[in-house]
Amino acid sequence: MAWLFGWLVPRIRIEQVPIMICLTVAGAVLAGMYGVLHDLVTFSISPEYFTKLKFDQFRYADFGFGDQVFAGTIGFLASWWVGGLAAWFLARRLVPQQPAGRAVRQVLQGFLCVFVLTLLCGGIAYFAGIARGPNADYSNWAHMIQVLDIQDEWSFIRVAYIHSGSYMGGLLGLLSALIIIRPESTSVARSEKSTKVVQE
Repeated sequence: MAWLFGWLVPRIRIEQVPIMICLTVAGAVLAGMYGVLHDLVTFSISPEYFTKLKFDQFRYADFGFGDQVFAGTIGFLASWWVGGLAAWFLARRLVPQQPAGRAVRQVLQGFLCVFVLTLLCGGIAYFAGIARGPNADYSNWAHMIQVLDIQDEWSFIRVAYIHSGSYMGGLLGLLSALIIIRPESTSVARSEKSTKVVQE
């Protein structure tokens, strides 16, 4: 468990803290904005997914500005923390071990990786729902459909697919970024620094 503790409570230099905080906030804001757009799109596909499910779960955030604004608010609340955590883990891996400029560029590359895979998996889930069609066997959804009194079952299920796919894509994107994007090795960093000194 020592390695896990090291990830969650990293040993970093005090001057690196502001960079990591800024990157974490940036990740949270970007993810929140994506969540707003995501939920506005899915609201247009199945309003019932929100009015009969999500609105009840997030009723504390309803300020009376209409269903679409409420759906966008839910998108932000459901997404910002995911982006913040992803950004924190990327910053934790990349910031302490290399120059700040390179670390920031790599974290931004990580953001792009998470975004692309989130969008891709959400799209795949959407087209999977389309491919199954409205007459497929959705018996495993029967209880929820009945309890929530859903009228447009197919649209509701497609949006559920999209949301699940998007969360899966976010996780895969983060894992891919952590594996693929590696911090600059100490030896390379020292070599480049020495070369710069010699050139000067």
